[in-house]
Amino acid sequence: MPDSATWTEADRRHVWHQMSGRPADGAAGPLIIAEGDGAWVTDIEGRRYLDGMSGQWCVNAGYGRHDLAQAAAAQLSKLAFYPLTRSHPPAIELSERLDGLLGGDRACLYSNSGSEANELAFKVVRQYHQQRGEPHRFKIIARYRAYHGSTLGALSATGQALRRYAYEPLAPGFLHVAPPDPYRRPEGTDLEEYGRTCAAELERTIEFELPETVAAVIMEPIITGGGILIPPDSYLPAVKAACERHGVLLIVDEVICGFGRTGTWFGHDASGVRPDIVTMAKGITSAYFPLAATVVSDEVFAAFPADGGVRRLRHINTFGGHPAGCAVAVKNIEILEEEGMIERSATGGAQLLHRLRRAIGEHPLVGEVRGRGLLVGIEVVADRSTREPSGAKAAAILAAAERRQLLLGRNADTAAGLDNVVAIAPPLCVTDEDLDHIVNVLTECLAEVQ
Repeated sequence: MPDSATWTEADRRHVWHQMSGRPADGAAGPLIIAEGDGAWVTDIEGRRYLDGMSGQWCVNAGYGRHDLAQAAAAQLSKLAFYPLTRSHPPAIELSERLDGLLGGDRACLYSNSGSEANELAFKVVRQYHQQRGEPHRFKIIARYRAYHGSTLGALSATGQALRRYAYEPLAPGFLHVAPPDPYRRPEGTDLEEYGRTCAAELERTIEFELPETVAAVIMEPIITGGGILIPPDSYLPAVKAACERHGVLLIVDEVICGFGRTGTWFGHDASGVRPDIVTMAKGITSAYFPLAATVVSDEVFAAFPADGGVRRLRHINTFGGHPAGCAVAVKNIEILEEEGMIERSATGGAQLLHRLRRAIGEHPLVGEVRGRGLLVGIEVVADRSTREPSGAKAAAILAAAERRQLLLGRNADTAAGLDNVVAIAPPLCVTDEDLDHIVNVLTECLAEVQ
């Protein structure tokens, strides 16, 4: 096997990394991960790290799951590929499982990534309204600080100017409103009333734009990559009610929040809301195979007759609903269910949140520790009294954590001046000892970073 210097040099010359560019001569190479087991990964030099971000919010069941690898291998040996212009048993079985998890009366469209799942949702809602005699409904309302993907339409919906910069102009018809940010709400404002006020502002945007021109609203249950912004419980039901008043479809983006990340199967489960469309990816297979789904209500499905000529959905995706991907997803859902990982996310997440608040919640650099399930954000500030964000301090905490064998995330390159939230989202299989490691390391990091 090549030594680490050889790997690093080959990487520098030939790999263009996400969120990066050509490295300068002499620059340190990236962390090169060779193996994973449970919540831990090992680099090419044999150093182990607790993966506090589940890769990119996606390895929910944990690393080293031979049962997931075997599910893919068995399906590849039996039927390596067939497109969903026709069908195959794994896609049928997975669709039935997703229908059950979402409360019934659902149909599934498959693709390969969260970006594609959202892109497809936008096509569906625009054609849906056209076929119902409302061709002027084309606008999609999203929220600032939210991320919905990197393809043209998904990036247009993304409310992060630093992700959009230099790629504009993007697709027309996308609008943005401010999201709930409870930590920065006006002082003295009641939390639930604040949620209703934010929903009312979204409804006011629909009215300003003319409701007959608005096709859909898209939102994550919790804004994740934009800073772990957790809305008040009043918010999502109020948004859904506003959409229904104006004939607007609600798309809930569960790409990160889904499959146990927030302590329930989906992030919107506790709201009592039934979205018109749910998009999902990442944790659907725990990242053991690329797969995404756009799951629509039966009412939306019924608007696309199979024998309707141009009225049918004229969308194709070669690898969408790949047999091996669907087989892995079915097995992954079984694992999450049978091993109690959804419940572990809820209880372990509550434990982690409580312990972090006790250990670092009063530190001068910590404005707030917030979370739901195994999704936790630490708002890093230069001054607790003014709540001034400090992206530099957040970056220093991440570097200090990596030196102590803990990999964390940060909302860098999202919204200018608001790159200060440290993100924690470990695999749902984390042990109590793993949680100890997270708390102990962050305590040490906050002591070091002043």
